[in-house]
Order: sequence, then structure tokens, then C-alpha cells
Amino acid sequence: MTARWDIIPVGKGTGLLNLKDLLKSTVFIKIEGDAKVDIRGIAYDSRFVEQGFLFVAVKGYKTDGHFYVKEAVEAGASAILVQQEVEVPPGVTLVLTDNTRTSLAQVSAEFYGNPCRQIRMIGVTGTNGKTTTTNLIASIYRSAGRKVGLIGTIANYIGDRRLDVSHTTPESTDLQRLLRDMVEESVELAVIEVSSHALYLDRVMGCEYDVAVFTNLTQDHLDFHQDMEDYFEAKAKLFRCIGTGVKKGPKYVVVNGDDPHAGRLISEVRVPVITYGLSENADVRAVDIQVGGSGCSFTVESKLCGTVRLNMNITGLFNVYNTLAAYSVGVAGGLTPGEIKESLECVKGVPGRFELVNRGQDFTVVVDYAHTPDGLENILRAAKGITGGSLITVFGCGGDRDRTKRSIMGEIAGRYSDMPILTSDNPRTEDPIRIIEDVEEGLKKVKGPGKYRVIPDRREAIRAAVVEARAGDMVVIAGKGHEDYQIVGAQKEHFDDREEVGKALEAL
Repeated sequence: MTARWDIIPVGKGTGLLNLKDLLKSTVFIKIEGDAKVDIRGIAYDSRFVEQGFLFVAVKGYKTDGHFYVKEAVEAGASAILVQQEVEVPPGVTLVLTDNTRTSLAQVSAEFYGNPCRQIRMIGVTGTNGKTTTTNLIASIYRSAGRKVGLIGTIANYIGDRRLDVSHTTPESTDLQRLLRDMVEESVELAVIEVSSHALYLDRVMGCEYDVAVFTNLTQDHLDFHQDMEDYFEAKAKLFRCIGTGVKKGPKYVVVNGDDPHAGRLISEVRVPVITYGLSENADVRAVDIQVGGSGCSFTVESKLCGTVRLNMNITGLFNVYNTLAAYSVGVAGGLTPGEIKESLECVKGVPGRFELVNRGQDFTVVVDYAHTPDGLENILRAAKGITGGSLITVFGCGGDRDRTKRSIMGEIAGRYSDMPILTSDNPRTEDPIRIIEDVEEGLKKVKGPGKYRVIPDRREAIRAAVVEARAGDMVVIAGKGHEDYQIVGAQKEHFDDREEVGKALEAL
């Protein structure tokens, strides 16, 4: 039975703490009321406030927690933390600070007893590859006999216990609560996907990482970040903090040395750096690479511990990089090449990442999460290199997200695919046809009339791709991967690409 971990903005920590103790890491402007009032929980959503809670009013992108102070007080909040003046009744303590997002992270870490200081923390960030890399690292340490926690896009794990998620990196209170649960259940090491949103919004403030991994930086999230410079700065926050805390033990960073941003990132790091990649200068390097339909093999040449041949059950050059990142973390962490090899070669894949759907058909169908220009190009280049027939690609772009990448992704799909089928992804509140038209601008640059198809209904698009495929062809369904929903308007409807492919194949 899968446990449920919805991101519920409420917390009950290691016991009662008074407000003054919670605020010891927080810079605040003033306190009105009893600074030593006991706090038995933290909430950033008034609907989850209970008696004796601290309510933190956070300004969001859709609403503002300051609007709900009255509801929080009525629900029993003993104290309110705000960044603008509000009125509270007598008996409720008011704390004013400059930034409640930052303060939320700080008080949450204190409330849960700074759990990150009691386990080893490995953070992985980058545009693409975070999920696969974290899963590979977790696998390495599990095989070495460590109890591992995993926090990421697909699911969270406390040892073998699986918890469903709704954000790549949880809000700060939820993250600290999850880490506290890991400590209580004797987890030794936590591997965490760290998104740029989480870094920018201070969700991971209060987390002291021992190791940081950088996979790559390519265009994404420019609906959120001002530009690529802003995006880089968000990622760099993780690396600047390594080695600045109070934790003992080795600290290091692992960086994709082939990425154009590697040099700049390394220049800002104050701990040892391990680079990986294909270049001769990399500390951990892959040579003699062979990529096939069901896996890839290559030799790892390491300045740290010699040479080993890996035969992986995941394919694509991008997964060579992901494997090198995980390998580098393992050897730097004291594991032997033999231990790491045994673990990595047992990994069969990650849900929604170049995941094969096989119902006995004579062509190949792959479902992948690729939803960025670089991610889509990586997947299609890998698919093109291993198929003997035509490449049919079903893809789209999400609504209410970076519009500038749409035509780029259209051009990429057109360049690599014999038959691109343009469809809807998660249109959200945008008109699906308008999104498709944006993507189509790029497709038209490389594909003439009749060389691609537009089928707005994603279910119909998947069926059309399966019907069109012939023996030896490959069908790639890109964009949603492990997701089992489609967001249309404000509604989240059940939709799983893998299920739809299965139904289409069974109907042939």
C-alpha cells in the first residue's frame, strides 16, 4: 500500500517550543505580544491551523497569506508571522519580518530540530537529469547497506516506504518535517532533487547539504525566472552554501564539466570539486561508449579510483552523463568501483524516463518526461540513433509556462522526427490551439505541409502514432513521462501516457 504525502502545509515537530527559540535564526523587525508563547505546530495555509500554531503569512503568486490572518486566528493560532502590518486580537503574538518565505524556512528548521544536521545530505540540481541521477545515487547507497531517503519528482522514500508527492522539492515546512521523519526512522543519507524554484523561493534554506551535484543548465522555467542569468543564479545558490555550515564530515561538489556553465559554477565553490563528462580533463570520464536500444555500455576512467566497465540497462548518451554523476558521488563517498558497478548495472530504469511500453508489438514505444528543448533533443537524438525504421514523435508544450521554448521544441521535433505529431500537454488555463500554434512555428521551419500532423486531443494523437507505426519504427511520447494526469483549465484529470499507449496497442 502506497503511503500518501500530499504537501499538507502543517507541522508538528519534536515537541513544544516557545516562539523566541523558534526565531533565534530569523531576523525580525519587531514582536508584539508574548515572545515566549508555546508553539505546537507551524502552518502556512490557514485551513491547516490548529490550536497553538504559528501561522506564517506567505505572499504567493495566486493569493496572499496576509489575507487569511483572521481565519488563522479563529482556528487557534497563538502567533502570526508577517511581512506587512496586520491587526491581531489581544493574546495573539505578532512578529514582523522582511521576508516570510525566508522566515518560514528558518523557523521550520528550528521547530523540527534541524534534522539535516543528523543525516548526510546530497542535493542534485540541473535542468535535466535530476530524477534519474538521484535514483541512481540512492540505488548505489542502498546496495552498500545504507538506509536512504529520497525526495524527488516521482515519489519520496523513507527507506522502502513510498510517499506520493505533488512538488519536485516540497515547501520548507514540509521538507523539514519529512527530514525529521527520516531521522526518526534511522535514515543515514538523503538524496534530494533541488529545483530552481525551491532555491529561489528559499524552500531549502535551513538545509545544510554535504554534497551538491550539477547536471546541466539549459533553457527552461523562463516564465518564472527573468532570464538565463537569473536561472543560473538560482542554481548557484546550492553550491555557494556547501561547506559554510556547522556540520562535520567531508564536503564536495560534483559538476558536469562538459556543460558551458561549469567553469563559472566551479569558480564560486569553496570545497573540493569533482568533474565528470566525456572530455579528457574530466576527473571521471566515459570512453568507448556504445548505445543500444535496451541499454548502453562504456568504460569509466577515473582519476579517483581507476577504470571500470559499466553495462547499463538504461540507454541514451544523456544517461551516460547521469550515470557518471552518480558514479562520481559514490567513489567520492568512499565506495569501491566494484560496489558501484554492481548496483548501477541492476537499475532497470526510472518511471517515465525513456520507459518502454511493450505489448508484443513489432515496433518500439517509449514514454519520456522530456519537456525542455534540451531534454527533447536528447531523447530524440537517442531514439534516432537506435531505431532502424522511422521515428514518430508525439509531443506538445505546457500552458502558463515559458512560451519562448515552444517554437524551439517544434523545430527540434521536426529536425529529428520522420513524423512529428503535435498535440496538447498540460494546457492549464491557456487555449490549447494557441499553444499548438506557437510550437508549429518552429515545426514549419523544418517540415513542409503533410510532413507533420496536428491532433490536439492527446489520446487521439497517441492512438494515431501507434496506428501509423510499422515494424522496426520507434514511437516517442514526450512531455509527461511518469505523470498520471493532464491539467486542463484548473482541473487535474486522470491521464497516463503509458496507459493510453497500452490501450492503443491492445486495440490494434
